[in-house]
Amino acid sequence: MNHLQLFHRTCSDCSSLITRRYSTSFSLGIRLFDRRLRGPVYGIYGFVRFADEIVDTFHDYPKADLFERFRQDTWRAIEEGISLNPVLHSFQHVVRKYGIERDLIEAFLDSMEMDLTESTYNPEGYNEYIYGSAEVVGLMCLRVFCEGNDVEYQKLKASARRLGAAFQKINFLRDIKSDHEERGRVYFPGVDFGRFTQEDKWQIEADIKQDFDAALEGIRMLPKGARLGVYLAYKYYTHLFQKIKSAPPQRVAEERFRLSGKRKVFLLCSSALRHQLGVL
Repeated sequence: MNHLQLFHRTCSDCSSLITRRYSTSFSLGIRLFDRRLRGPVYGIYGFVRFADEIVDTFHDYPKADLFERFRQDTWRAIEEGISLNPVLHSFQHVVRKYGIERDLIEAFLDSMEMDLTESTYNPEGYNEYIYGSAEVVGLMCLRVFCEGNDVEYQKLKASARRLGAAFQKINFLRDIKSDHEERGRVYFPGVDFGRFTQEDKWQIEADIKQDFDAALEGIRMLPKGARLGVYLAYKYYTHLFQKIKSAPPQRVAEERFRLSGKRKVFLLCSSALRHQLGVL
């Protein structure tokens, strides 16, 4: 391994570490991908995680300035094919290798920037935010999974978008208290956090179910090397969804729901068995 290869490998390892530290669930799912797919997905996750941290966490710093610098550094890394920021170097390598479109990256950055100024959303703004913050991330990963097969990518695009949307909407439900109290945000259009009703909750849940139903068909058609890892993430989120559905709205507005370690292990084993038997 020469020094340049060592630099590439070290940057990729940084993105892997970020994924493991920030999301045990997603990192476990990524480990179920074929080895050649893991590094690229880590590269995508590290990038989106750090962008999200700027707008959600760095309250004592000039977030708008930091985010604009991050945006500019992202485009420079992609243009030049190198960055001294390990996360951006890892990401640009994935972008260039797998042909991830500029408009997907731009939509993601635009949605993250919305978090700096927006606190409530109308239906149009909500859909725009969901697309940029979640659906395009699914499309970036799909570019990796399809490994240059554009026919396969086009066939699976709609399902990838629906799965990303379902994940994001569940995150909004799960984090509705912290988003409102810590960041002053309510993402769901027309929902008043102070009067979060059963009708509000039913409407959101019906929307999420439609996304999940549409996504599952696409998961079943994914390339074999990616299918089990994505299916496991799907199972994690559907079980988290069931916990949220069974709780009254007052509890959802006050508690952040999680899956226990034992439940995650069970889902891992059962998903692996179903995948092996071909009965996803």
